[in-house]
Amino acid sequence: MPKALPVIDMSAPVCCAPVAAGPIDDDAALEVALRLKAIADPVRVKLMSLLLTTAAGEQNTGDLAAAVGLAESTVSHHLGQLKKAGLVESERRGMNIYHRARREALSALCVVLDPNCCT
Repeated sequence: MPKALPVIDMSAPVCCAPVAAGPIDDDAALEVALRLKAIADPVRVKLMSLLLTTAAGEQNTGDLAAAVGLAESTVSHHLGQLKKAGLVESERRGMNIYHRARREALSALCVVLDPNCCT
């Protein structure tokens, strides 16, 4: 059985020196790895794509489930993992939960991986 990674607070965007700047310490490596692990699933990548490209900037769980062809409970699980990684934020409105991508968290992750990616 694979060893589980420790739980850390990932609600804020990743904040450490770029990996190309030199060897990073264990804590920083863990922060980056946990965020990459959260997005390293085809369904989650598709959900992030849907959230980033929607004209409204947000979508509810039901609409996302229909778009990816999965049950709402399955989509909720995936969104929960993305939310735990700080990549998505959610807001309940009545019976629906609306989700939006946290662009600043994605940008921070990109800069940590390659500081020249967005210049």
